[in-house]
Amino acid sequence: MSISRLTPIFDEFKLPSFKPNIKDSFMTTYNFFAGPAILPSKVIRQSSEALLNFENMGLSIMEISHRSPQFMSVMKEAQSHVKELLALDDDYSVLFLTGGASTQFYMSALNYLPERGNASYIDTGAWSSKAIKEAAAIGKVQVIASSKDQNYSYIPVDYAIPSDTQYVHFTSNNTIYGTQFHQLPPTEAPLICDMSSDIFSKPINMMPYGMIYAGAQKNMGPAGVTLVVLNKNKFQKAERHIPTMLDYDTHIAKGSMFNTPPVLPIYVSMLTMRWIIAQGGLEAMEVRNSKKAQLLYDAIDNSRLFNAIVNKKDRSQMNVCFGIEDTALESSFLKACTSQRCIGIKGHRSVGGFRASIYNAMKMEGVEKLVDILSKFDREHGG
Repeated sequence: MSISRLTPIFDEFKLPSFKPNIKDSFMTTYNFFAGPAILPSKVIRQSSEALLNFENMGLSIMEISHRSPQFMSVMKEAQSHVKELLALDDDYSVLFLTGGASTQFYMSALNYLPERGNASYIDTGAWSSKAIKEAAAIGKVQVIASSKDQNYSYIPVDYAIPSDTQYVHFTSNNTIYGTQFHQLPPTEAPLICDMSSDIFSKPINMMPYGMIYAGAQKNMGPAGVTLVVLNKNKFQKAERHIPTMLDYDTHIAKGSMFNTPPVLPIYVSMLTMRWIIAQGGLEAMEVRNSKKAQLLYDAIDNSRLFNAIVNKKDRSQMNVCFGIEDTALESSFLKACTSQRCIGIKGHRSVGGFRASIYNAMKMEGVEKLVDILSKFDREHGG
């Protein structure tokens, strides 16, 4: 459906007609926000077309029936792409749910933490702390390691995991503090992982995982849908009453269609996964992301003004957190970034400083632009 065909609709309701100028102009603004985060320009274009006319139905993707063959095809393709990217066998179920990762903090424990069992949690930041709080309302939770003592600036090592633990829960990447797990917790127990901020940024060996979950709004799509991948064979279901909507079996049985799913976010996530596969898959994403992160961290490490605030071995490749020696210069640096259309650099309020989120869709040119700004600012103010 062309814009000209929509003009009578606007005339009928006395609304001004519009002519969207869908160009690459938005690409001149480099989006370093932690989330909702940058999406590939091709995905945005395709999504904008589907907003007007999806699959030549004469309807917007936002108004089609979730039971229509057209959307059922979207759901099937989205699930297929998850299985392809993660190399999943039939033991794993792929779900698209609502409520964000925050709902999974409670839902995972409700389903898999027995009343007389215990679970082990690793505390590496705000989101893992919230997961611990929610799970503790269900059953016995042991915090086996924490980096809170140093404001979550490192990933704990050398901790003991109880042999009778039902599962080990951790957050793979910490957006606020800029840390990331580069080695898995040493255990034979099934892992449950919140991968919201680094899902699909690198290859994942799914064998140790009983379950992963991820809010879409970092690397997978827009806010509004949550990916859950689980292997029921690795868990014994908790013997308690579980409300229908919070029972994974409900959504497995109905193929994520027990209630109306978030149609648009699933569609955009499908397009994003299609884009990842076209780029070369997770192996290619890892190479790209490593190069971007290395370029930015090198600039920070070689600076006289700026400093990385995270243990080097634990640095995130998604969220680069850094500070400045003279905090009086913070606002000046932020203004320099904004003037060059690099936005979202301000650090989280609990940490301060700066944060550059460089998810899959951030091109190398965006990181190069930020490095140029940083280097110029360093030369001008570094003494």
